[in-house]
Amino acid sequence: MTPDADVVFVETFDIKGGDFIKAGEASGAVKRYLKELGLPSDVVRRTAIAVYEAEMNVVVHAYEGTLRFALTDEAIVIEVADRGPGIADIEQAMREGYSTAPPEIQEMGFGAGMGLPNMDKNTDKMTIESKVGEGTIVRMVIYL
Repeated sequence: MTPDADVVFVETFDIKGGDFIKAGEASGAVKRYLKELGLPSDVVRRTAIAVYEAEMNVVVHAYEGTLRFALTDEAIVIEVADRGPGIADIEQAMREGYSTAPPEIQEMGFGAGMGLPNMDKNTDKMTIESKVGEGTIVRMVIYL
């Protein structure tokens, strides 16, 4: 977020690892809010994809996390912080098809190794910080 941007809206969602029943609630709420505001459909779509992928990464890989969504007059800013195993090799994790999801998760249709690459493709800016054994913070920006 740029220092001179006016924050229009901020919402924080708690995400529990392994909770596939509530998985998608945060991304659904963000999508509904952006549609209600009448933002361009491509911005809504890109944001919904990025938020969904981030949310699912927490559900699949972490113990818990938070997703902070902020709308400014210039951009949509998303920060997802989790407490979990962390990412040992971010460069490898960014490769399409690379996954550390266990087989039972993949059998459920998740963990195809497209989460981080899809987040990157659908945002204008993305950064990842991770400490093995502690967790990961992903920050994404989509300019309006």
